[in-house]
This record gives sequence, structure tokens and C-alpha cells, in this order.
Amino acid sequence: MKFLAGEFDVAVIGAGHAGIEAGLAAARLGCKTAVFTINMDAVGNCPCNPSIGGTAKGHLVRELDALGGEMGKAADECFLQSRMLNRGKGPAVHSLRAQIDRRKYSTRMKHTLELQDGLELRQAEITALEKAENGKWLLTTRLEAQYLSKKVIIATGTYLGGKIYVGDVSYKSGPDGMFPSEFLPDSLENLGMVIRRFKTGTPARVLRSSIDFEGLEEQSGDDPIVPFSYDTTDPGENKVKCYVSWTNDETKKVILDNISRSPMYSGKIEGIGPRYCPSIEDKIVRFSDKPRHQLFIEPCGLDTEEMYIQGMSSSLPEDVQLAFYHTIPGLEHCVVMRPAYAIEYFCADPVQMNRTLEFMELPGLYGAGQFNGSSGYEEAAVQGFVAGVNAALSVLGKEPMVLERSGSYIGTLIDDLVTKGCNDPYRMMTSRSEYRLILRQDNADLRLTPIGRKIGLISDERWERFNEKKRRIAAELERVKAKVISPSDELNDILRERGTSEVHTGIRLVDLLKRPQLDYASLAPVDTDRPDNDPAVLEQVEIEIKYEGYISRQLIIIDQVQRLESKLLPADIDYNSIDGLRLEAREKLSRVRPESIGQAGRISGVSPADISVLVIYLASVKKHGEGESDSDKTNN
Repeated sequence: MKFLAGEFDVAVIGAGHAGIEAGLAAARLGCKTAVFTINMDAVGNCPCNPSIGGTAKGHLVRELDALGGEMGKAADECFLQSRMLNRGKGPAVHSLRAQIDRRKYSTRMKHTLELQDGLELRQAEITALEKAENGKWLLTTRLEAQYLSKKVIIATGTYLGGKIYVGDVSYKSGPDGMFPSEFLPDSLENLGMVIRRFKTGTPARVLRSSIDFEGLEEQSGDDPIVPFSYDTTDPGENKVKCYVSWTNDETKKVILDNISRSPMYSGKIEGIGPRYCPSIEDKIVRFSDKPRHQLFIEPCGLDTEEMYIQGMSSSLPEDVQLAFYHTIPGLEHCVVMRPAYAIEYFCADPVQMNRTLEFMELPGLYGAGQFNGSSGYEEAAVQGFVAGVNAALSVLGKEPMVLERSGSYIGTLIDDLVTKGCNDPYRMMTSRSEYRLILRQDNADLRLTPIGRKIGLISDERWERFNEKKRRIAAELERVKAKVISPSDELNDILRERGTSEVHTGIRLVDLLKRPQLDYASLAPVDTDRPDNDPAVLEQVEIEIKYEGYISRQLIIIDQVQRLESKLLPADIDYNSIDGLRLEAREKLSRVRPESIGQAGRISGVSPADISVLVIYLASVKKHGEGESDSDKTNN
């Protein structure tokens, strides 16, 4: 028999990376919050790669931390090896990646939820969601308990209608052999929500002692280590090594000889898979001219012998998997502890949401993470945070938090999802941002900590440290612009050694730092009165000096774009009534319902000519409105 088991301000369905950040953000902002999970042991699980960060993903984690999220802190506490990717390139694409202990990470996140004031963690499968008469949402569990909540955030990951595929075998399941969410999809469709099937996959895990490490390329961590969180003062040290191997012609032959047994190619899998993280069989078929593909052998934790084979996800039968893994150097005799699999699941079309991640036609209902069509732990976490913050702010009667794409990768990700939609699982990449020189991971705190403070998720202590860092950056910039280095043999020796021209008159330190061949470290012998500063302060000063011209140009472009973003479109605008708009534009604009001219211009199918029509329309509406007298407005 159904019974009312409780009432909440915010209810979160799912306790993966999106659900965790959503629940913590809402509770920390003072809302009575519940987080529901199908299995309490799956909280914060990493069912795919045991790592946090990576190219562009490291940016997301640092931005999340700057706003007051949790993932960066947890990753710092649970990392096994830390590396900064793309160091050979410019600072815009430097990205932090940490190999983590996946079980320790899950335990740490579960405990964080349990200890959070105002948050209740419940093991329950939500089977139905419906609008209650009082404007709240009614959630029903499989055990027929019912809960009322003012706001609901759906963060179901790959559990929603989950189905596992390994060759000819398929069965209903969530990731890692967990129960799937079987009944909720029907309930969501009954609400009028548009959902579709996506697919992702994961590689095998193999026994460490069965790997031949002799001859494999080692990958060591960085020294010193750069932490994810701006709160982490002692990041610790690397504890493990990772290894690199490669596929070969024999691997390719095994896969191609059995490609018809792949459910992807036999037509059994209907869901659309990730374009930028394909299975090994997809790589072999799509990139048939490549002689080999790289893979990484990575530990899953300190207290397990499982090793993760990154780059080798597959849905081929288990016997085929064993055959092709055994063709790879180092894995010739490997013992597969967990076979690779593909998983198909339901997710929502994100263009149904606005930039707060609230469904436009279902007020009070939010989506986050893979439920929104994205892929990746990091993409999920930042969406969960945004949904949790906005749900809480709505409960509290405050203005929503909308992050602009010109100010963060988080804003770019969400704007892409709700404006352009996605036809396959969305993955964040640095190339997705037109402002990546400004949106670096090293300055995430300078860009976003003020927003986190305004929301109420940055402590007084952290705010004080942030302002001290800003003060030190300003002081150091002033110093290097004023300081003149006299010509000397010592200075010219440095310049010759670095391959740059000598000086014969005094030169400002800032002009030396502008040279690409020079940096703070190389100039230390002649910059003897430099104050003792945190490396992060010197990094900001050096980047600002070296890229000053590029940054200035990008800021001008951002200012121009912001003018279009400030031209707001009425929420109730009838695009079908606007003369001059093409039919496709009317359909797309009516579906997405952009908030501004700027957002409208990013919708696929809306041309510059359509934007011109909208600008003229807005001007006429404004002129008409300003021309009316008070009596005219009353009579209208």
C-alpha cells in the first residue's frame, strides 16, 4: 500500500557524479534535500575509467571547484597518479588528469553525502514521477513509498532503461551489474518528455599478475603535483605507474573476422554511441588505414589487482575479447576479470531545457549528467551542480545562476546542450570553446570564485585567500613593469643560451618575460629581489604578459558577443507570426526558445538573415512599447 514517507525542497534521482553535486549544492544552500540511489554501494561509482580530468575535462573539474563543488577535493584525496596533459602546447589546452582509487573515491563521496546537514541519502528505485495538485512533484518508489518535493533533479546516468550487450547476449542491467531503472522511462514519457536511446561502453579489467610489464612503456606522474582543488595545500605524491601498449595487425584481424558478431554491427544495439570515445571494433572499422591503436593499462586502486585497459571498450562476445586482448603486447596471457560490455540507456533531449537545466514545459523538474545526453564523469558533475544550485535558488526565491559560454567551459557545455542539442553522447573538448585562451584551467578561480561566493558556497577563509592571491598578482604585475634589468654579462649569457637577442641597455623585466624563450625560472639569477610568491601567482603573471595581445583581442570579441546576449527575447514570443523568418528557423526557434539574440544565433538552422529579422522585430517591439501612453497600455 502506498504511503507518504516524507517531503523535501529538492529531490535528486541518482547518486552518481551528477546526483552527488546536485544534492550537496542544494543542501549546502539551505534546502531540505533527498538523494535517491538504486544501490547505496554505487554512490559515486566510476563504472568506466578510474580517473578524473583529462583534456578539457580537467578544466571542468577546476571550474566546479572554483564555484564550490566537491569533485576536485575528492579527486585530490583519492588520486594514485597525477599528470598535466598537453604541456608541450600552450596554456589554453593544459589539462589536469588524475588516476584515482575508484573504491576510495566512491566511499569518500558516500560519506560526504551522509555527513551533509540537510541531506538524506536513501536507497530506493524511483518508479514514477508525477505532478501533484499543490504544484509539487510526487515521487513513488518500487516499495510504494511516496515523497513530495518542490523540485526534482533527474540524474539517472546509464541506469534509465539500461541494457547490457556482450555479443549475442543482452539483458536488462545498470552499469557494473547493478539493477536498472525499469519503470521510470514510461512515467517520464507520460509527462510529455522526449527521451531517446544512447549507448556507451567500457573495456575489460584484467588481473595485474597476468600482465607482462617487461617492455611496456611506463607513464609516471608529475613532480611537483598540481591539485584540482584550490583548497588542497598538500597534494601528496604519486603512488603508481601506468603503462602504454598498442594493437597490431593480428588484433585487427581477430576483430574484423568477428565483426558480424558485434551487436553494434548486427543491428541489435539501437542506441547512438559516443563519437569521440568509440569501441575498439568501431576504431578498427572507421580508421581502417591506421596500422595500430594506442591503449593504456591503468590500476583501479591500491587494494585491488584489477587493471583497466583504457581505449579498448567493446561489445564483442567474450571469446572474441579474450582472443584480441591476447594479441596485444603485455596482455598475451592476461586473465580477464571483468569482460568489456556496451550499455544502452534512455536520456532526454536537452533542448527541452533552459540554461538553468530546468525543463521549460515541466517547471520544477531539472535534468543533469548523462540523462541530458552528455558523456563523462566531469560533464555530469558540473551539470549536477548547476541543476542543484538552480533548484535551490528557485526554492529560496532567488535569481537563477546562468553561466555564460564566454565565462566558463561549464557555460559552453550547457549552452551547447540546450541550444544545439546532441545526436550522440556529448563530450567536452577544448575545441568546443571559441574563448579557450581566456577559459584556461589555471585561472578558473579568478573567473568563477566570485560567482561561487555570491551563490553562498565559498567560505570566508577561502574568499580571503582568493583576494590575497588577486592582490599578489596585481602587485607582481606592477613590479615587473617597473623593474629595469641592467645589461650585464650574466644577463646576456642567459639570453644567448636561450636563443634570444642580447641587450646593451637597461630593459624592463616585463619586456624580457614577453619573449617566448624566457620565463621566471631562467631569469631568476638576474631577478634577485623577487618576492616569495606562490607558483600559481607567477604562472598567472607570466601568462598575462606573454599572451597580452591575444587576450585583449579575445576580450574585445567577448564584449561584442555580450551585446547580442543582452538582447533578450520575450519568453512568450510567437515565432510563427514574425514575417521574414524562414520556416526552418521558425520551427527551431519555437523548439529551443532561446533567451537572447546571441543564443538564437547558435541554433543550427537559424541563419544570419533570420537573426537580422529578429533584431528588427525586437527594435519594433521596443519602439512600439515606448510609444504607447499609459492609457493606451491600460486599454490594451
